[in-house]
Amino acid sequence: QVQLVESGGGLVHSGGSLRLSCAASGRIFSNFVMGWFRQAPGKEREFVTTISRSGSGTDYADSVKGRFTISRDNAKNTVSLQMNSLKPEDTAVYYCAARRHLLLSTQQSDYNYWGQGTQVTVSS
Repeated sequence: QVQLVESGGGLVHSGGSLRLSCAASGRIFSNFVMGWFRQAPGKEREFVTTISRSGSGTDYADSVKGRFTISRDNAKNTVSLQMNSLKPEDTAVYYCAARRHLLLSTQQSDYNYWGQGTQVTVSS
């Protein structure tokens, strides 16, 4: 089992920044690909970004490329999401997820463990 706890969400004005963190416990963190997903009101949950086990590989949704940056610290069992130039359409509950696999994935069904989510609200 892996337990994931997100933090760092909140209310920010359009153009502002937020940094989300996800703390993992329970298993060897460096064995997991990590990802961030989000779910806006009335919409399905969607892929945001993912990072490889070593941190050397990443992938981003087109909607966040150039604005969001994922990183991880395997010594501290944490993965972070730096979000800059936020837009109202970034408003969503953001979820951290862990995948027990070597390869990156943008598919929710490929992730084995999920956090409870943290709310991000961007006002216009």
